[in-house]
Amino acid sequence: MPALAHELHVQVTPRFANAPLTFDSVTNRTGVGQVVSVTRLDFLVSDAALRRPDGTWISAPARFAYLSGRDGRTRFSLGELPAGNYDRVRFHVGLPAKENHADPATLAPDHPLHPNVNGLHWNWQGGYVFLALEGAWLRADGGRGGYSYHVANDRSLANVELPVAIDLTTNRLLHLALEVDRLWAVRHELEITEATASTHSRAGDVLADQLRDNLSEAFTVLDRASPLLARVSRPVQITLMASNATPYRLRISRFFPRPALPLDNPLTEEGVELGRELFHEPRLSRNDRQSCASCHQADAAFTDRDRAVSLGAEGQVGIRNAMPLFNLAWRNSFFWDGRAPTLRDQVLMPIENPVEMHEALTNVVRKLEKDTGKKGDKVPDATSHPRSISPPPPNYPTLFARAFGSEEITADRIARALEQFLLTQVSHNSKFDRSLDGSAELTDEEKRGFELFHTEYDPRRGQFGADCFHCHGGPLFQSQFFANNGLDALFKDAGRGGVTGKSSDEGKFAVPSLRNIARTAPYMHDGRFRTLEEVVAHYSTGVERSATLDPNLAKHPDGGVPLSAADQRALVAFLRTLTDERFGSAVGTLGFREP
Repeated sequence: MPALAHELHVQVTPRFANAPLTFDSVTNRTGVGQVVSVTRLDFLVSDAALRRPDGTWISAPARFAYLSGRDGRTRFSLGELPAGNYDRVRFHVGLPAKENHADPATLAPDHPLHPNVNGLHWNWQGGYVFLALEGAWLRADGGRGGYSYHVANDRSLANVELPVAIDLTTNRLLHLALEVDRLWAVRHELEITEATASTHSRAGDVLADQLRDNLSEAFTVLDRASPLLARVSRPVQITLMASNATPYRLRISRFFPRPALPLDNPLTEEGVELGRELFHEPRLSRNDRQSCASCHQADAAFTDRDRAVSLGAEGQVGIRNAMPLFNLAWRNSFFWDGRAPTLRDQVLMPIENPVEMHEALTNVVRKLEKDTGKKGDKVPDATSHPRSISPPPPNYPTLFARAFGSEEITADRIARALEQFLLTQVSHNSKFDRSLDGSAELTDEEKRGFELFHTEYDPRRGQFGADCFHCHGGPLFQSQFFANNGLDALFKDAGRGGVTGKSSDEGKFAVPSLRNIARTAPYMHDGRFRTLEEVVAHYSTGVERSATLDPNLAKHPDGGVPLSAADQRALVAFLRTLTDERFGSAVGTLGFREP
């Protein structure tokens, strides 16, 4: 008979000076008397093990975990371990060399080391950031600076070992604390200065080694392992797909991480085609004159060409710039403020928004139910619709039956079809991509732009890059974070703060992809910049300081990263290599489809 086994979960509570850490508040005093905030506390855990009283170590089957203190992702499982008594626990903060340098594109979408899950993969250079500690600090002159500590590389593996008393005769929860104040003072007392406001763990980086040493002694046991309460079960997901539907083959770059496609809405040829029709259907709007494609044009990478903000179906003026609609399979929130948690939620919101399409979903359903596609039917407004009077409009009941198995039309089915169509809009065939496989070559100026883009600005260590990759890193050239990029000192638009209600989120917006950036002007959430040259100049001379300015910008001199005119031109040249020509005029109004 096999030995009994039970699950052990670990809860890690961030604390500062023996009290729960309040994120984003510049109120925490370090051991050297400095006042700091913590806006990001993310780290990777690997190779946990428990020790029996006889000295035998039992390795946990779940080898890796990702934790994010600010986002509340503070619990992980070690998996099922043999029943019995244990007296010590150990783990690493960081990864063994093999996993650190493995290809992240091979990982399952929910794996803790998947770049979209943790946001800690170290870009084209390879490897992961083991600990990301970021925030603000008060300077002696009363001003506020930013710090950004990224502990990484193979020699920065922090070893943690703690005495515990675990009677694993049932599923248990072990409660640990990460004493964040100790990161500044255990073995080493660390002071933040202009010279020590950042580290990226290069060879000979003493600060990174000191942070690793402090991290090894920053964990404590808060209490004995308590019985694990029953976990809340997830709602059952209902899959809708016609039994004879044809699976859609989604092609992506070998450099892209695997996307987390919705398991309850499999991509099919019929579902994607229905979504394509609905995306270009003006009857989704109140006056039958505006479709999704009206404000998201394919030849502008699915943005509203040359408009700072879009106009609604009845001429209403929007409040934000239309975001591009590609590579959405790699995003985990939608809209500039992230108010939609899924793409399926997002696609319905513009339909009912009073300043956009301004139509009730019940009315949309009724209109589509009446559309039988008979000869002679007329399109309400052919100028805003990809179809002309001949051939006739689609028979929607038939299209819904082909995609979902019956002629029933519902708001949920509309959302699923639109979701499928948009998930297939994948951009991965730019000049930059072709340079990776040797079928194209970047110019010297474009190569210089790539170098600037992926190099920190850290003059004290001989680094004079543009530091773009912190927010726009990896093959997708985006991140899942919300950031204040220094557009304003005072905010007319609260951005993410308007959704969360937190003052610490005011002025923060989603970080979009830079792919196809040359086609998506104007730029920023309010469309204030008309050209890429203006955007690059902003990050060089126009960054405004505020309480929520991203630490990776706040750590730089006032105004931004000082770049020469030649370097600014090189950055723009590199950004233009990210254009995927398949989203150009040859595609027309029907959107991209893989050949």
